[in-house]
Amino acid sequence: MSDEARANEEPAGRWRFEAIGTQWTIDTHDPLTDGERAAVLALIEDFDREWSRFREDSTVSALASGGSRALPADADAMFAVYDDLGAATDGAVNPLVGVSLEALGYDTSYSLRPGDPISAPRDWRRVVSTGMGALAVSQPALIDVGAIGKGRLVDLVLEYLEGAGQDSLTVDAGGDIRCSGVRERIGLEHPYDPTRIIGVVDLTDAALCASATNRRAWGDGLHHVLDARTGMPVRTVAATWAVAPTAMMADAAATALFFDGGAELAHRWGIEWVRMTTAGRVEWSPGFGTERCRAELFT
Repeated sequence: MSDEARANEEPAGRWRFEAIGTQWTIDTHDPLTDGERAAVLALIEDFDREWSRFREDSTVSALASGGSRALPADADAMFAVYDDLGAATDGAVNPLVGVSLEALGYDTSYSLRPGDPISAPRDWRRVVSTGMGALAVSQPALIDVGAIGKGRLVDLVLEYLEGAGQDSLTVDAGGDIRCSGVRERIGLEHPYDPTRIIGVVDLTDAALCASATNRRAWGDGLHHVLDARTGMPVRTVAATWAVAPTAMMADAAATALFFDGGAELAHRWGIEWVRMTTAGRVEWSPGFGTERCRAELFT
């Protein structure tokens, strides 16, 4: 079972493929044409070539030693969200956390051999700038947009397909899901037992994103959700889910909910959420499970 088990019959227009290290499923009422599939793959490739720290030919890899490159189309929109994330979590969420992930072994070669933790540069806006049509990094630093990047890419794919005339579709990138014109019933996977779910969500014209410490985990309790201030994995929250109009915002909220200030930020953004602590306690926003966000939690 994936992070979110989707309980619907397989539609005629289902397309499954691998990209950016995860399984994608795109469901449409009418099967995509060869041209539409090629355009989706090209869109994903372009985004990956700009933002993947696992590619030597990417923009962020080229900037790891400092310098500047042409400004990616998504940079300002994503960094604006990081401004909110950093302010709400007192710097725990930071797009320069790549150096921290590499220090613990989550590096370009997936060595998974941890060294000493390294904190990310605290004031990342003094290091990264986006003026004059360029993305510039003033010192050696490694951009990692994992807190929101996959959600942003889901939005781009869905919006392209809507523009191509697909009016009933769902885009699922490894559990980051956004649907348009259809209803999806999605189970929330228990982070400590993948055979169980802790609840279900009915999703219509919205996005659901999740994050959990049992995914991308290695070594002695290490995982991908780091506190940028310390360079160490978070220890108090095991899994989060967030429902928002876009996948980028749901992805961002799901990350913020691992930290103090995350719930308050989600409230300001109007995002409904649920999370499970490492002690097994389930918490949720006041609107989760109401008419606004149809859901049932098994608590």
